[in-house]
Amino acid sequence: MKKILGFVLLIVILALPLASVTALAETGYAVHYSDVFQGRTTAGNEIFDQNKLTAAHKKIKFGTQVKVTNLSNNRSVIVTINDRMARRNSNIIDVSRRAAEELGFDKQGKARVSLEIID
Repeated sequence: MKKILGFVLLIVILALPLASVTALAETGYAVHYSDVFQGRTTAGNEIFDQNKLTAAHKKIKFGTQVKVTNLSNNRSVIVTINDRMARRNSNIIDVSRRAAEELGFDKQGKARVSLEIID
């Protein structure tokens, strides 16, 4: 009985740090917003600003911080979800121009990225 209890305790101790690790959400393509949206109201009821680190996603709740990593150069940025994308959109995230610049794809307009939800 003591061995079983010790084993269970060990598993719990080892599993606790994993609970705070970021969770992989998805991998796909990111694009950046057109300047047409500058100053418009987002679905999260904020004024869109190309100079902030924000993004749109199909399902992730507003206010969630997401680490976006450009898979071609390993550059990452943390953005806050404050807008929605059309469900039929084949990209996984739309980011502000500032986020695209930090990720290094503002000139190309599109990049393959991974998303991690930050706890």
